[in-house]
Amino acid sequence: MEAAAAEWSDLFVAAAGASAALAGLVFVAVSINLEPIVQGPGLPDRALMTLMLLLGVLIVSLFGLVPGQSAESLGLELLVQSLVWAVAIGVFAVRSLPSGPIPKGWYAARLVPPLFGTVPYVVGSILLLSGEGSGLDWVFAGIIGAIVAAVMNAWVLLVEILR
Repeated sequence: MEAAAAEWSDLFVAAAGASAALAGLVFVAVSINLEPIVQGPGLPDRALMTLMLLLGVLIVSLFGLVPGQSAESLGLELLVQSLVWAVAIGVFAVRSLPSGPIPKGWYAARLVPPLFGTVPYVVGSILLLSGEGSGLDWVFAGIIGAIVAAVMNAWVLLVEILR
């Protein structure tokens, strides 16, 4: 399995670079709209969740680039990281919901996209630990899910809050 993970190194390098660049852009977006974000109900938690999604991609990618590690080692690293991240992001996603009546669709819009950037890592890490070759496919799905969810949140933090 070590050789199979090595075949993914270009993907991990690209994902690490892209996620770091996107995290920097989110910092800029937050700094541009700092006052509305700080004053908006749930928006600081949403901003932190967005950064965590991108930082998760970076960490997962760096774990995937460790030379010479076994699939079990990668699976264990990813399992610990992904469980911690899934819980933390879940807490921030729930905290980002405003108190009081919530418009229809807000639960889905706030809670579902982060699932696509956390749950596939958990599944992939368990598959890697069990010796299944499809574990890295799930990790890839988590990378894509996290980037898409983070970009959706970044759009809200940069554009939608000014409407």
